[in-house]
Amino acid sequence: MTDVLAPSPTETSATVDALGYRLFDADNHYYEATDCVTRHLDPAHATRVFQWATIDGRSYPVIGGKVFRGVKNATFDPVAPPGVLADYFRGNPNGDDPLELLRRPEPTRPESRARDARLAVMDAQGLDKVWMFPTLGMIYEEPLKDDPEAVALLFTAFNRWLEEDWGFAHQDRIFAAPYLTLVDVDWACAELEWALDHGARTIVTRPAAATTKDGPRAPGAPEFDPFWARVNEAGITVVVHAGDSGYTSHGYARDGFTTDFGGVPQPIRMLQLERPVEDWLSSLVCDNLFHRFPNLRIASVENGSKFLPGMFERLRVVARKMNGWFPEDPVETFRRHVWVNPFWEDHVDDVIDAVGVDRVIFGSDWPHIEALPEPDQYVSELTHLDDAARRRILVDNTAELNELRPA
Repeated sequence: MTDVLAPSPTETSATVDALGYRLFDADNHYYEATDCVTRHLDPAHATRVFQWATIDGRSYPVIGGKVFRGVKNATFDPVAPPGVLADYFRGNPNGDDPLELLRRPEPTRPESRARDARLAVMDAQGLDKVWMFPTLGMIYEEPLKDDPEAVALLFTAFNRWLEEDWGFAHQDRIFAAPYLTLVDVDWACAELEWALDHGARTIVTRPAAATTKDGPRAPGAPEFDPFWARVNEAGITVVVHAGDSGYTSHGYARDGFTTDFGGVPQPIRMLQLERPVEDWLSSLVCDNLFHRFPNLRIASVENGSKFLPGMFERLRVVARKMNGWFPEDPVETFRRHVWVNPFWEDHVDDVIDAVGVDRVIFGSDWPHIEALPEPDQYVSELTHLDDAARRRILVDNTAELNELRPA
């Protein structure tokens, strides 16, 4: 890959200057290149897996032979500016029409597609390091889930593109996460080895049961133990990031990303936004995965945190009813193995109360439309904390997760 010319860095964030250290943002994104799948996909598989189509002058992905309309502009050129919906998600104090805000897009910024341009912007934002996750890649598994082999082909190609364009540890500052799925455990194990060989510090998946050739299977099902055993041995952090999990409302509203991406969804979908990650994480606890593999570390990113108190209460109720199933209090198991990136609009004290300050990680979601316009704005949410707690959330917790911890 040839990096585009980076923009000249601007003055570093005054907020970060006052802190005396730069931040580690656990939730950054790129906008995928149009060849993010096709560059390394055998053309013989295009019809089955992925290709592009032009309809009425607009480019659409064709996934599994079907036109995918879940993203209104899958080329992201132009695209709405970072954080354009931030005030809307803060209660919409200005009474803005969110659709009107999205009708003022801009050309794709170089830093959304090129790593050295991104480094210059990180310098200006006061960011030392970032975890980098897919945008489109987080919603491509669901349309293909009934063809596990095609899913594996797509993400094999996607991960090769990702390693070329972004790298898994570029200048020890940008840490892009390869996407893995358990649709085929042999593929997942092989892809994990490839990722480790190429320097990956994290891997990312969506919060959903994998649809294998034998149907949907829980992530902690015994047939996936070879994969988790290798994760446990390598000590690599598994990030479960929000994506298209295939459900949010069970028939009460249209699911998935089948309507206009960035439009206003039905309220029931927003109300149940955190249910996929609650199900995914609680299934790991209920299947006692962490007791089989005690070196696992899971980071929940961009899934919110409001689900935690209710989930903890339900886990404890189940533990009382099923005496002997859990080797210990399941909530303590969760707290030992799971880190949580709350939505930036969540109350951080609630998350600290639930999991402890050493399990909270900061993420801005930049440059997405619902992101913080400037990542350092999150510092204002932590001014009431002492210096050690603030640094834990802004830097140290993610930095520790970013280092392999071999068993």
